[in-house]
Amino acid sequence: MAERIIILGSNGQIGTELVAALRKKYGQAQVVASDIRKPQSVAGDTPFELIDVLDRKALHLLFTQYRPTQVYLLAAVLSATGEQHPRQAWDLNINGLLNVLDLSMEYAVKKVFWPSSIAVFGPHSPKTDTPEYCTMDPTTVYGISKLAGERICEYYHNRFGVDVRSIRYPGIISWKAAPGGGTTDYAVHIFHEALKHNTYACFLSADTTLPMLYMDDAIRGTLALMDAPADQICIRSSYNITGTSFSPAMLAGAIRRHLPDFTITYVKNDPRQAIADTWPSSINDAEARRDWNWSPRYGLAEITADMIVNLKKTTNGKSI
Repeated sequence: MAERIIILGSNGQIGTELVAALRKKYGQAQVVASDIRKPQSVAGDTPFELIDVLDRKALHLLFTQYRPTQVYLLAAVLSATGEQHPRQAWDLNINGLLNVLDLSMEYAVKKVFWPSSIAVFGPHSPKTDTPEYCTMDPTTVYGISKLAGERICEYYHNRFGVDVRSIRYPGIISWKAAPGGGTTDYAVHIFHEALKHNTYACFLSADTTLPMLYMDDAIRGTLALMDAPADQICIRSSYNITGTSFSPAMLAGAIRRHLPDFTITYVKNDPRQAIADTWPSSINDAEARRDWNWSPRYGLAEITADMIVNLKKTTNGKSI
């Protein structure tokens, strides 16, 4: 039977590229993109549906119409935005997940993907080489909702047999789509500003080291997880994965190898710094490597070179 895939939250940073990857793999008509807003353009043979994941009736009609075999739930309020609107973040991140899990059970969806985040870790989690299992005491509503979501996913698998799979994404870096309000977004904006103005005012301190993942690796890892046989998926909360770790100063140094006159300054007292200070500086992803052969391909040098080459081609250095 052909796969029928629904992606909820398809307009975001990850969703934009995941839609393209899944359509390349399964065919244009087999992948239904959906979001609360229309994208800038929709081709005639690429189905798109307006949907609010909190509207259970509309979501039910969507499942009835398409009878999906796979569902990817990407709709979420991210870390920095969530601190401005905590009730909204909790409602979307938790109740949207519950709606999708309930309908996936009702419609016997074969596989469900839901992303978690390194935001589940907190000030008492190990800062370096943070393991899969450790103290998790998130300090943001985003992190709290993701930790609760992990437990909900595990519960629905153990209690109801829903084949739900998850990755704890670190910061995601991409040249194709704008970021969506996360604390690690500096690592995307810096490239746009470097090409446009040759300088960047960073909201994180020079030595704030965080785990990062290039979008190509994020998409490849997500597809690999979803392709793995169910009996190889030993973790039903969420898997650690990572690509590389670096600080704003390290990233600025890598950019200078391509743009020698680039300069960076640091803005003090930005609220995103307090969020970043509670997150790990590096991640241990041994379980993902063991269970479904995860391995990243992009390090700092490769990320920097690819971002600059592609942004020069596509945006002429214009800022997001």
